[in-house]
Amino acid sequence: MGHFVPHSEADIARMLADIGLGSLEELFDVIPEALRLAGGLGLQDGLSEADVAAEMDRLGGANRFGADLVCFAGAGAYDHDIPAVTRRLASRSEFVTAYTPYQPEVSQGVLQALFEYQTFVARLSGLDVANASLYDGASATVEALNMAAGAKSRPTMWVSGALHPNWRSVVATFAAGSGHDIVEVPVIDGVTDWGRAPGGRPAAIVVANPNFFGAFEDVPAAKALAEAHDAALVVAFDPVSAGLLRTPGEMGADIAVAEGQPFGTPLSFGGPYLGLFACRSELIRRMPGRLVGRTRDGEGRSAYVTTLRAREQDIRREKATSNVCTNQTLIAVAAMIQLSWLGTGGLAEMALRCARGARYARESLLAVPGVTPLSAAPTLREFAVRTPVDAGTVIDRMAEEGFLAGVAVGVEGGVATMGGEALLVAVTERRTRQEIDRYVECIEKVTR
Repeated sequence: MGHFVPHSEADIARMLADIGLGSLEELFDVIPEALRLAGGLGLQDGLSEADVAAEMDRLGGANRFGADLVCFAGAGAYDHDIPAVTRRLASRSEFVTAYTPYQPEVSQGVLQALFEYQTFVARLSGLDVANASLYDGASATVEALNMAAGAKSRPTMWVSGALHPNWRSVVATFAAGSGHDIVEVPVIDGVTDWGRAPGGRPAAIVVANPNFFGAFEDVPAAKALAEAHDAALVVAFDPVSAGLLRTPGEMGADIAVAEGQPFGTPLSFGGPYLGLFACRSELIRRMPGRLVGRTRDGEGRSAYVTTLRAREQDIRREKATSNVCTNQTLIAVAAMIQLSWLGTGGLAEMALRCARGARYARESLLAVPGVTPLSAAPTLREFAVRTPVDAGTVIDRMAEEGFLAGVAVGVEGGVATMGGEALLVAVTERRTRQEIDRYVECIEKVTR
């Protein structure tokens, strides 16, 4: 689909007059009648923008410059729909060229956009306050552990072995410098076995819900452990599933982190992406990165400023709780626009379409001989299955059939791994029933 351009009838009439035409149809007079589309496109009434875009892709398939693979891969980066209005507004020069808003008197537009973004993240997470974004979900998790360590004055962290392996790797890298002791709680049947948590007193307990395998975790069990050890509960959540599930705050999280890529950011070869971060109000003085607040100017008008900056490196370096002094402004603005466009009902519909598609795909795949589930736990938009043929081989063969089949994953040493015997499959609202049916047919073909 092209960009969304909000031209009024008066705008169109003026442009036509400027070029000496009386109607839009006259623009196409140079095209021979035999080459024009007769009878319209034959689209059904009431189709969503995503469905219309899919039909346009189908009709224009013969002229495309590359055969795009139908994407069933996820593992932290998802092929979600990006409405034209999101692309159009986020690409406005006011946002694209905006610089760090050190001078609020000339940065009110960007500051207001970030304030609205923070409001959305706070609502998604069910927590009191959110910052103006971090780099990605992995770095947001690191900052959550830094916050917990400062609040509890303890270095030990219990991290679910079902947290994304890449996120755990980033956590371990930072821990080597910060001195944090990272203890991974093992995975059984695709979910964290909190009964095998070690002794000691952690500063934080980290759980992903849904986890890396797409399975729902026992967050109340993690919360009970956190309360028993006076630890902060950090929940890494899926912001899309927030349209249907209870928020991290409602489940007792003290800090919530997430990857915001599903809202307005394309796959883009892996980045840049967006880290969501929110916490309870009592932790606000330890909030990493940038925080935008709303106040009143000298004339009583609403005004927006960066606030509580004494916690940042640029003002109080030797006592700073974080060395992060920036954020992902443009990507955060895109997420804000997408969430504004969706609204509460739209987000719920998006999550429901993912859930229904994933359930249909999972049940269809499990009917294929030799395909078994990695976990019996409920899932929402992503799930892992074991196939009769090695997952890496399945992915290679499926690419020849026109599909990005998923991501090879596994469990090794009690923790989730990238690479392994299982296939992690993601189904977003962009996947149609026809695509899923064809995908399952090809899986059966390549695993014989």
